[in-house]
Amino acid sequence: MSILIKRSKSGCFNSACNVKLWRLNSTSADSALKKGEEEEEFRVLDILKKRDKMQRRVVKRTDVQPDRIDRMATNQNWGNVWPGPKTFHPSSVPLPIRQGYVPKGQAPPGKKANAELMKIPNFLHLTPPVIKSQCEALKQFCTEWPNLLNSEESIDKHYPLEIISSDYCHASPSIRNPLARVVILRVKLADLKLDKHSTDKFKRLVGDRYDPKTDLVTITADRCPTKVQNLDYVNYLLTACYHESWNFEDWEKEKTEDDMEYYDWDNNASKRSLIDWYLRIKNESKIMNDEEYKAFDISQIENGAQYKAAVSIYMNEGENPQTVQEYSIAVRKLFGLPQKKLF
Repeated sequence: MSILIKRSKSGCFNSACNVKLWRLNSTSADSALKKGEEEEEFRVLDILKKRDKMQRRVVKRTDVQPDRIDRMATNQNWGNVWPGPKTFHPSSVPLPIRQGYVPKGQAPPGKKANAELMKIPNFLHLTPPVIKSQCEALKQFCTEWPNLLNSEESIDKHYPLEIISSDYCHASPSIRNPLARVVILRVKLADLKLDKHSTDKFKRLVGDRYDPKTDLVTITADRCPTKVQNLDYVNYLLTACYHESWNFEDWEKEKTEDDMEYYDWDNNASKRSLIDWYLRIKNESKIMNDEEYKAFDISQIENGAQYKAAVSIYMNEGENPQTVQEYSIAVRKLFGLPQKKLF
């Protein structure tokens, strides 16, 4: 800033006047003059020097405060770092994890500020060493496996009922899966200890849930919303079918051979013919009533049981090359004839 002062006397021309000029400078300007800069030169804003200072300052901070993963010991106990299920935290995981969709040819985003890693469940708390330590801690509450259950046959003998269910873990806003409610019950029909009448009635009650090849009854329940409810439901179905099969209605006593849904060899003329033939070759022919025919033990007749099975299969399953061949073999063995292959 400059100040112009003009001093003059009355009656004098301007040329005779004294003119003085003072300039007032700031302290910064004075320092600039002291450095030898000219009075009218403007100061230059140096950006590059400030950028270098900022970079040196950042490097200095990084050296003073390193990241947490750089300060982790290599022999640390990971179970103490990640003791339970929690959201992913990049500073706690010393692994170069990447996840996220990117265009072809680019690397997925890193773990820093990665929302894809934070919104999905992880199993970082279930590493093999942690699982091993947890199993060792649970051993004190467990009992030894019974020595008698050393095979699948012994397990099926002592625990004939089998329950099958599934649990699912997936990336979803809900931890529930609709398929997790499905419960399957399996049991062998021979383990239910049913008689002839109740066995036949039980098969008709369960329908196609019974597999005659494996002798397994399979009951599946998925109507209820939870697994526990479906488990109670399959147990109820098995109990209801079991007790209902033992019920004997009055109308069942009036059933004749024409009303039967299957061929019963013991109640048919084939058994009477076999018994009469056997008694005739033994010279023991006699007149027998229906109760005596039903009570006769065919195990006395050589190859009689095989003949009974062959006739029953032939009548129940129908005529096909296999049933005809089995019937031919049984008849030839019964009469002592040489075997001959029909097909």
